[in-house]
Amino acid sequence: MDFLYEYGLFLAQALTIAGTIIFVAGSLLAMSMRQKNHGSDEIEITRLNEKFEAMKTALGSASSSKQELKKQRKETKKAKKKANKQSSPNRGRIFVINFEGDIKGTNVKNLREEVTAILTVATEKDQVIVNVESGGGMVHAYGLGASQLDRIRSKSIPLTVCVDKVAASGGYLMACVADKIVAAPFAIIGSIGVIAQIPNFNKVLKKHDVEFEQVTAGEYKRTLTMFGENTDQGRQKMKEDLEETHQLFKNFVSEHRPSLNIDKVATGEHWLATRAFELDLVDELKTSDDLLLEQSGENDILEVKLKAKQTLIQKLTESAASLYYLVFSKKTQDTTQYFL
Repeated sequence: MDFLYEYGLFLAQALTIAGTIIFVAGSLLAMSMRQKNHGSDEIEITRLNEKFEAMKTALGSASSSKQELKKQRKETKKAKKKANKQSSPNRGRIFVINFEGDIKGTNVKNLREEVTAILTVATEKDQVIVNVESGGGMVHAYGLGASQLDRIRSKSIPLTVCVDKVAASGGYLMACVADKIVAAPFAIIGSIGVIAQIPNFNKVLKKHDVEFEQVTAGEYKRTLTMFGENTDQGRQKMKEDLEETHQLFKNFVSEHRPSLNIDKVATGEHWLATRAFELDLVDELKTSDDLLLEQSGENDILEVKLKAKQTLIQKLTESAASLYYLVFSKKTQDTTQYFL
């Protein structure tokens, strides 16, 4: 009897635990799917004016005497009251987007959503500043990126592109759309050219008696190949395609910056911004930080960013990781860690 009692109790506990696990897992899955159906991304807005004010206050507190701090606080309160009394139309709005591009132009996906969000509220009285950092990549991806910025221009909204590090090739294709290009003195600018490269293993395959078969329909369906034997005709066709793309690139830049001597700058070369300024590839030498700080006095500066919305499972995983860190950090806090 005792055995049956203990076995029944064990079975009841096991069933209860199993049922709870199934219920929780089902609930998490349902909530995760519901979130997925409602969209996984959201627009995040950051008011950079508050960031600048926080910096000013922190540094002021650390470097001023008590009397100076009291004076500064009074002046700040007066300034805030004055700003509150002013009607909102008296202050301009500047929307800021940060674009960091890779070879595939992955962030063009985010850019198009951010531009769409801005265009739902922006008017000709507003401004848009885009920080572009990219050495270029796939033609179709960066062509779409440039088209997204062209959407802003088409609405007659002033557009400025800032380059702190590099806007070359596809990066410059995007930058040239702007009404004004501002670049840090040592930023890399230019590289108006097109390149294609592909390895060929045909000789290696032949050496090992490996045949490669490729069937196409259409004379130029495949010009150069990695495994087949390339022909002079295929190379010539590839060269013609590159020249055509390069001409489109040049035409696009000339359309948006007609003052450029396009034949002089469209050689595939790149320059530091100080030289690019002389060539009229950029309009002003300045960092994006200086530009935003200068504009923050009379404008509300709003940074717009598409942020991936975490699912419930991701949030729970992150919380579990945080809990693990809190529990075990004391045991590992003296361990030296190295990162690349």
